[in-house]
Amino acid sequence: MAWSNMCACCGMSRRDFLKLTGLFSTSLGVTLATGCQPTTPQASTNPNASASPSASPSSVGADQPVKIGYLPITDAAPLLIAHAKKFYEAEGLTAEPPRLFRSWAQVTEAFLARQVNVVHVLSPITVSLRYGRKFPAKVVAWNHTNGSALTVLPDIETPKDLGGKTIAVPFWYSIHNIVLQQVLKKEGLTVTRKPKDAAIAANEVNLVVLPPPDMMSALANQSIGGYIVAEPFNAAAENLKRGKILRFTGDVWKDHACCVVFMHEDDTTQRKAWTQGVVNAIVKAQAWIRDNREETAQLLSKDGSGKYTPHPLPALQRTLTYYDKEFYGKQGAIQHPDWGINRIDFQPYPFPSYTEELVRLLKETQVEGDTAFLKALNPKQVATDLVDDSFVKTALQQVGGLQTFGLKDNFSRAETIAV
Repeated sequence: MAWSNMCACCGMSRRDFLKLTGLFSTSLGVTLATGCQPTTPQASTNPNASASPSASPSSVGADQPVKIGYLPITDAAPLLIAHAKKFYEAEGLTAEPPRLFRSWAQVTEAFLARQVNVVHVLSPITVSLRYGRKFPAKVVAWNHTNGSALTVLPDIETPKDLGGKTIAVPFWYSIHNIVLQQVLKKEGLTVTRKPKDAAIAANEVNLVVLPPPDMMSALANQSIGGYIVAEPFNAAAENLKRGKILRFTGDVWKDHACCVVFMHEDDTTQRKAWTQGVVNAIVKAQAWIRDNREETAQLLSKDGSGKYTPHPLPALQRTLTYYDKEFYGKQGAIQHPDWGINRIDFQPYPFPSYTEELVRLLKETQVEGDTAFLKALNPKQVATDLVDDSFVKTALQQVGGLQTFGLKDNFSRAETIAV
């Protein structure tokens, strides 16, 4: 690893880099060292991606622009649609063109280095950053619910068939890793992490970390038996006949969060008006998406006006609109049709019961790196310390409350998990 290159492109001290890689595993360190340069989406050059509002911003946004970091997945839709529809500007904020990254390691590092100040990240990453890395940041809202799946080679019929195979996850600290290990445990399969070309026993499933954009090619050349990841990579594999969905994660954990909106804690305490404006814009974008799924697909697609992602329109359309219970029921991807959920949905409130259950499940999930900090975590304390729901509660009042998102007017719920 060329350390001088890391310093030049990431701006991190050696001590901070070693702490980060020690927490997130060797695979993260390699990714950061070799691929930390983000790509810029085409959205930055189209009229919707103007870095400045048409009118002079109010004092709310004069102090810093909104700098969004995201991966090319539908989980990022609220942040991106808020940009495309100029909802940030409507709140008196200045928004720079969103910055697209290829991996969770990259977007996390950029957030730590303050190159971006509003990100969507996997909910377990927020736990590891705040309590493992001791980085001061807060979850201020959910980005979406559901929206991920386990996609496998066409000849794999049941989860039991995953024995002896290598399966890719996007990050050790991910809802995907948690759900997958729950599914494997039910089948009596053992999780292992073996080097390339090592023999995998029939009762073992080898896990590897791959950036989402690399998963489809790995499945196509059969170097992996499947992957569990956010959309639209599952829909894309279906459309290209490269794989099929074995199970939707939302059919295992009903209406789970995957990505959440994460912000630096000093912004939530010292720039309250700025933070409120950001959250207002994201909540309004979520409400808009629910009523405009087709246009959302257009804006996110490489074929549409927004061009925020490299994905073709059909993959995004399938992600946002197709969840046929009969079709997916026959192949076992949907086992709880009575839950009445969508393939992906959008609502911003971070239910405390979810965070509590997330911490409990993380304690029994195999991840790379030092996990000692997890043992000391109290789920209820994490739910109140990690999350600041004050901004999203205020934002919800402006759009008609939880009812706007098809929810009861109640800021609590019971978690439903059925493997």
